[in-house]
Amino acid sequence: MIIKDITEGKIKKTGVVLPFRKNIFQIKINKSIEIVIVHNPGKKNFHQDNVGIILEENKILKILSKRYTDVSITKIDNKKDLDRLLKRKPDLVFSGVKYFNFNDKKIWLNDCLEAYDIPYIASSRTALDKESDKNLAKKLVLKAKIKTADFFVTEPDQHQHESSIPISFPLFIKPVKGGDSRGIDSHSIVYNFSSFKKKVLEIKTKHNLSSLVETYLPGKEYSVGIFQDSINGTLRAMPIEIIIKKNINGHCILDFDVKKDDEEKVIAVTNKKISRKLSELAKKAFKALGGKSLGRIDIKMNHQGVPHFMEANLMPGLRRGYFYRSCSLNLDMNYDDMILNIANTGLLSNYSYNIKT
Repeated sequence: MIIKDITEGKIKKTGVVLPFRKNIFQIKINKSIEIVIVHNPGKKNFHQDNVGIILEENKILKILSKRYTDVSITKIDNKKDLDRLLKRKPDLVFSGVKYFNFNDKKIWLNDCLEAYDIPYIASSRTALDKESDKNLAKKLVLKAKIKTADFFVTEPDQHQHESSIPISFPLFIKPVKGGDSRGIDSHSIVYNFSSFKKKVLEIKTKHNLSSLVETYLPGKEYSVGIFQDSINGTLRAMPIEIIIKKNINGHCILDFDVKKDDEEKVIAVTNKKISRKLSELAKKAFKALGGKSLGRIDIKMNHQGVPHFMEANLMPGLRRGYFYRSCSLNLDMNYDDMILNIANTGLLSNYSYNIKT
């Protein structure tokens, strides 16, 4: 068995397989890791479009410092701060920041890190662009022959008559961009043309976004965490089922308020056949979107129990969210081990390997 030794940057032969392992290191590894954050002007959990993962930076600092010799928190407030980070060239940047806005110019962190050959966690800017545009993401998974609900994108008043709508009611309507189920509520399932027009207008008015309209899938809802093996690039899929109480309209919708108030229940997928189907779909979708290191694929069943791709998150939340619970329920991995494995994978991300499923 061949594994990579991150202490030397070489390949070693060993008889022991060590992916997704518990914290077994007794000595510190001589690596520099910078936990990069930006100023959050709002209260706790304040949403920032340029931040994909809200980090518990002090907690992560404590965890990583147990294994690595040089770990620090770096706050980037301006272009000079970013330039200094790139000049220091740490062994790894551990960050959930997507981009910075300096002088009305958007600068993507991972683009800069790649230009300086600095490893980082999560996916490239190209993959994040694909994932964040739900219309594009669905087109890409369709091209990869992955099932997803029929869909189209629309604006208010684009459809003047019901006959112009290309798919049949009931429909599910959400913003074409954005995470955390923002813009999704009890009115997202529509059964008639009047409700369709009202919801599309609401999304444009409140979020200034186009609407993604899909055939409504009434089946069970799942989320599949993806962890890429730092040794050989193999993808590990970790499916969980999300159980949601019925809302006032009698529907189980994973909307913004349900997520915000932690009203949903998450359980392991014990049916091996279903788990295998979910895992296969998730890994194919992750690969189709160009994912790297870690991510999350959301899946829903249709009325026949056939899994369909819903959307992806290639910068999944780490603070006790679905990704962490995927790790916990499938790999018996605690929070510390999850953070250490993410760092280990990131440190080896500059090694070239093909993603294996």
